[in-house]
Amino acid sequence: MTIASSSPPSRLPLGSAEGGLTKSRTDRRGAGESRGDGRLAAVFIAPALLGFVVFLLWPTLRGIYLSFTRFNLLTPAEWVGFDNYVRMVHDPIFWNSLKVTVVYVIINIGVQTVAALAVAVLLQRLTQSAVLRGVVLTPYLMSNVVAGIVWLWILDTQLGIGNEIIAGLGFDRIPFLADETWAIPTIALINVWRHIGYTALLLFAGLQAIPNDMYEAAKVDGASEWRMFWRITMPLLRPVLAVVLIMTVIGSFQVFDTVAVTTRGGPADATNVLQYYIYGAAFGRFQFGYASAMSVALLVVLSAITFVQYRLTRAGQTDLG
Repeated sequence: MTIASSSPPSRLPLGSAEGGLTKSRTDRRGAGESRGDGRLAAVFIAPALLGFVVFLLWPTLRGIYLSFTRFNLLTPAEWVGFDNYVRMVHDPIFWNSLKVTVVYVIINIGVQTVAALAVAVLLQRLTQSAVLRGVVLTPYLMSNVVAGIVWLWILDTQLGIGNEIIAGLGFDRIPFLADETWAIPTIALINVWRHIGYTALLLFAGLQAIPNDMYEAAKVDGASEWRMFWRITMPLLRPVLAVVLIMTVIGSFQVFDTVAVTTRGGPADATNVLQYYIYGAAFGRFQFGYASAMSVALLVVLSAITFVQYRLTRAGQTDLG
């Protein structure tokens, strides 16, 4: 009797089946974790996003709309097209305010950048004391209004301690905030005094990212501190310095509170910077449409300046390999 042989049923290797099952479970777990991380990220982003929309995006869009209207808060906005922009182009006070603002920015940025860079390099090369860094930052902790009032008292022509010292040295008193020639440079230097510590610490943080080995190698080759500054520090600090310049230029164009406290745009519009003129048009004469048009013009100017600065300084590139 012949017994028919039957081949056993074919099976996948045990390890292969378990590996496929494990991979499937891992994929499902990874997808679930990814969705969970996305939901958690959305929870953390939501408050900042809400604040951005409510306090930045919506006011910007609303301001752009109002720039094409005549609006005084008491009556509904009336669409006037480009009338506000035509008025702005033919407004001599607007152009004077823009010129005054540009002069202020040049003085403020020029002095502040050089002085802050010097302070940052001294902090990095000579000492890295946390106490000294705190002392340097102290003026920035004071509000612009308080700083303006303090310097208004110090520089008062008749009673200010600054002019008392000048008179005691045998010189004539200087009307720092009451003279057309002195007013804008004085306001610029007041804000330099207040912001120099903050700017210096930003640059100091950039200097910390430069490898110390480069300075040690340069010293071995006999390079002086001055040569190391121009050959090592400045090229490698360029991206940070470019970002700091962009931030300080934008902030300088928006100067307002120091002017409002010290000179109120005077004397004879010598310190009537653009932000103060916009404020006067909106809340002094209730010409919110015209004020919005000037604000949009300032936004365009700052966007153009920022773009040019970013491209010329190559802020998005670094020389650190």
